[in-house]
Order: sequence, then structure tokens, then C-alpha cells
Amino acid sequence: MTTLTTTPDGTAARRSVPPSSRSAPTRAPRQGGTVLAVPALVWYLVFMVGPLLAIFVIAALHWPGMLQPVSFAGLGNVRTVWDDPMFWDAVRNTAVQLAVALPVMIVCSYMLGYYVAQRPPGHRLLRYLLFIPGLISTPAKAMVFYAALSPDGLVNGALQSVGLGSLTDAWLASPSTALACLIALDIWSGIGFTAVLFAARLNSVPDELGEAAQLDGAGHWRTMWRVHFPVIRDYVGVVTMLQFLWTLFGSAQNVLLLTQGGPGTSSTTLSFLVYQKAFIAADLGYSQTVGVFLFLVGLVGLLAIRRVFRQTY
Repeated sequence: MTTLTTTPDGTAARRSVPPSSRSAPTRAPRQGGTVLAVPALVWYLVFMVGPLLAIFVIAALHWPGMLQPVSFAGLGNVRTVWDDPMFWDAVRNTAVQLAVALPVMIVCSYMLGYYVAQRPPGHRLLRYLLFIPGLISTPAKAMVFYAALSPDGLVNGALQSVGLGSLTDAWLASPSTALACLIALDIWSGIGFTAVLFAARLNSVPDELGEAAQLDGAGHWRTMWRVHFPVIRDYVGVVTMLQFLWTLFGSAQNVLLLTQGGPGTSSTTLSFLVYQKAFIAADLGYSQTVGVFLFLVGLVGLLAIRRVFRQTY
């Protein structure tokens, strides 16, 4: 490459520039992200993948207690679980719990979150109030429901005060209502927090979309479901997956605190059955066989929810 230079006598002259002096293109610095991710990857492998593999290993063992001798059972635990009526009662109860709690929670949370996102009077205070169930510990929430649903609790007292004493019941001790009470607790504890998540996502939707829909004659109902919902459809899918996992795997604590799986097996869920067989019946092989089934149900459920809520545009 040549350049023009000025000589001392004022005339212009051409000068060659050696190739080594040309400006080399800037190279992006090497990223050290892989090294920084090593601690997180090790943590994930040890505390996530490790226990997951242990579930499948223990499911193939006959292990009657932590300090008892272990023997190989093969598919014996699978046959035992498959022939156990308690397992099928737990499957039925879990299916009912998911079929009722999940749609009610997501639909009501979305509608409540849409209302909060419209910034009505007192919407800031309403956001804090919706967080209250999430701030209360699980034992405290269980005690609140126990106080309300016990035979001499608030619900029966309210029914008697309005002349409906014939409808009173031992709600947590009745086979026909125990599971419904647990579902009501799941919905109450999750609907507020989920509504706040939806409100935060809806606040990022441009206001022009809603204003244009209302100028075209759409009401709040149609704007909520036909305009805003398609925009945040993928986010609704993520929240639905989180609530699905929480309901599927986290119901054991409410069952343990309120009904112990009874009366009989009317409120026994799969997650509580895992706990019951492991820590009460001391049958670790049976427990982890149910855990494998629970893992497969969770995996299939996540894939199904992802397919339902995937964007179509």
C-alpha cells in the first residue's frame, strides 16, 4: 500500500507502507466463561444429577431401612408398586389435584394479574397483599387452615351462624372433603404470588396494544384474552410449568401437616407416598420406585405444557 507524503521542498511524493505496519483487525478477547461456570457445573452434577441417578439405583434394591442389609430386587419393586391399591389411590388423588388446582390457579392468577397491571387505585398496596401467602411458612399456613376447617373452626361456626348447620362437617377428617381442602390450600397459597408474576410481565406489554384494541371496540375481557394473553403466552407456559412442579412434588408437606394421607388413603398423593414409604414404612426400594414414576410424570407433564403454550407465530 502507498501513501502521499510531503517532501522538505513542498512537493508530494509517494511512499510505500510495509505490510507489517498495516492496521490489523481487532480480535475479540477470549472469553473465560467456561472456567467461571465450572463451580456451578460441579454443584449441579453432585447435587442434582447425583441424586437423580441414585433414585434409579435404589429403586432396583430391596432396602428395608437405612441400617439394614441391602439386596438386589431388580423389577420386584415395580411389581410390588403396580399391585398395591394404595399406589393407584395416590395416582388418582394426584391426578385430581393437578386437574383442579392447576387450571384454577393459572386462570384466576392471570385475571388477577391483568387487573393489577391496569393500575387501579391502590394497586401498589394490592401487590403487597397478594404476596402475603408467599411470606407465610408452610406450617403456619397449615395451622390457619386447620383452625378454619376443624369441627369447631371458623367454617363450621360461620355455617351455623347463618342457619346452615346441616352443612357442617369434619372437613379434614372426611374422605369426601379432605383432598378438596388440600387443593384449596394449594390454590390459596399460590394464586397471589403467581398473580404478581403475571402483573410484572403484563407491565412490559406496550400500552398501545390495549389502547388500539379498545379503540376498535374490544372490552377488557376480549383485550385480556385476545390481545395480552397471546403476547405473554410463552411466559404463561413457564409459570404453569413451575406451578405444576410445585403441586406435583410439594404436596407432601401439606398432606403430612393436615391429614397424614387419610382418612384411609383419600388424601394420599404420590409425593406423600414417597415420604411415607421411606420414613414411616422404611421401604426405601418401594419409595424410590414411586419416585421414579413421579419423575417420569413430571417430565411428561413439562413437555406437554411446553407444547401447549408454545408460540404459534
